[in-house]
This record gives sequence, C-alpha cells and structure tokens, in this order.
Amino acid sequence: MKTIEINGTIIPNDEQEFYDWFGVEAVSPKKVKAELKEANGEDITVKVNSGGGDLWAGNEISYELSTYAGTVVADVTGIAASAATVICCGADRVRMSPGAQYMIHNVSSFAVGDHNEMDKMSGILHNADKATSNVYRKKTGLSSKKLLELMDEETWMDADKAIKYGFVDEIIGDSERDTKTPDSFTLQNATPKCILLTEEQKAEAKAALQKAGEDGKERIRLMQNQLTFLSLKGGISHVQEL
Repeated sequence: MKTIEINGTIIPNDEQEFYDWFGVEAVSPKKVKAELKEANGEDITVKVNSGGGDLWAGNEISYELSTYAGTVVADVTGIAASAATVICCGADRVRMSPGAQYMIHNVSSFAVGDHNEMDKMSGILHNADKATSNVYRKKTGLSSKKLLELMDEETWMDADKAIKYGFVDEIIGDSERDTKTPDSFTLQNATPKCILLTEEQKAEAKAALQKAGEDGKERIRLMQNQLTFLSLKGGISHVQEL
C-alpha cells in the first residue's frame, strides 16, 4: 500500500519550488496529484501532520482524494488543523493517533484598503466559512449551524472528541473500546508553525536561483540561514486556515 505524506504547510502549486528550495516542509496539490498518479488506483494511506495553510489548495487536495479510484485512509499522526482537516474529509476513512490533535476554526485572510474593502473581505470570509462547513457537514453529519459554532469557537479535539463529532472514524491501535461515546478534551501547549513566504522572499529567491556561479550559491546559503532564523524567532507570517 502506498503512503502519501501531508506534512508542513499546505501551499498553492506555484509556490512548491520556493519551499523545496528553502528546505521548508510543504505540500501542494500538484505534489499529491503526482503521487496519486503513481499509485495508479491501489489503496493508499495519507499520513497527515499539518497545521494548515492555503484553503483553496486544501480543497483541491481533498477533491483529488475523494475522486481517487482506490480506497483512501487518512491517518492523523500529529496534528490536523485548519486546511489539513479539509484534506482529511476527502478520505474514505479517517483514523487518529491517540496523542494527536484535530482543530477547526474560521477562515482568515488579510485585507488592505478602505471600509468598502474591509466589508468586502468580511463577506468573502463568511462565505468561505460556510463553504468549509459544507465539507465538514458531508463528513460528520452535523448541521451547518453547529459546525459554524465549532469553527467560531476554534475547537480543539483529541481523538475521542474528534470521533464524537464525526471527524474521525477510528483511533489507531485502540480496537477494544467503543469509539462513539467518550467525551474528553485535551489541549496541546503549542501548534506547529505554518510558514508563508512573503512576495519579497519569493522574488529574492527566484533571482538567486537564476544567478549562476559561486556568488549565487553563497546568496542561497545566506537566504536559507535567514529563513531558519526568522522561523525560530517567529518572524515569518503564518497562514492560519487558509
């Protein structure tokens, strides 16, 4: 059985080369599509350990999984948060490690401009929340109203609670218990960072990639070190859902 890894930030297709170049863990729809093509209809396991990322990319990956010819089992091995939960909903069955976490929340974004632009963005976000709740509703059977409430509260779930709400079907390695009745809740102290490269960083990276010779190699090393430093000190922007 083939295994596909959904680790790190979920990103659009055209950003994969930048994340690969920086050595930052990330996954795009085209990366998943290539692995699905290679699997050629055989059953697959999708291992998920991601704090989320781009919503549209997450939806595209979810669609590819849902229409795949073979059986798809999603295993949440560490965390499935934000857009990563949308990906899980594309699997035929979702399993979760006993120590893993599952989190859903409202869609977030950025806006610049006057009050008209802010009102417009607010409408876009409400619409995106509703669309995301539709994905969750298909998986869980919960009402859109209940799901929007859970998203608005930024709901963190351990394996028991994720099963109770219907996001997860099974706890990995725990076959003797009744997985439909417990009501416990466990919080982690921190969540993985989802690194979003700025336009300036991507432009500089592209220029460095095109520059030949030792000078270009040295610039690459310096930029990689800078990215690592910014990540450690929290100076890189995060994509929280989406």
